[in-house]
Amino acid sequence: MLVEMTELLGRQLYTPDGRLLGEIDNVVVDVEGSKIDGLYIAESSPLLVDDSKPVNVPYRWVSAVNDVVLLKYFPKRVSMKRPARAAKEEAPPTPVPAR
Repeated sequence: MLVEMTELLGRQLYTPDGRLLGEIDNVVVDVEGSKIDGLYIAESSPLLVDDSKPVNVPYRWVSAVNDVVLLKYFPKRVSMKRPARAAKEEAPPTPVPAR
């Protein structure tokens, strides 16, 4: 069964264990290779992704496409790395003696 790219928009995307990741908002296309590269979820499940951040799921992770899209792989939880602060930013300011 062939599915047009536009038919994927709005379909629900589920992890292998049946948890809803979100609805497909866009399709990422590799124009040079003439193939779908990923599925973009603008508002993901907060149970699976920190702060419901947008995610781009590689299309190679897709297992089945029908009324919903089922993945064959997805990490247990996606968290964003926090930028490390410089050591001097973390140290409290040096007090200046009063005169």
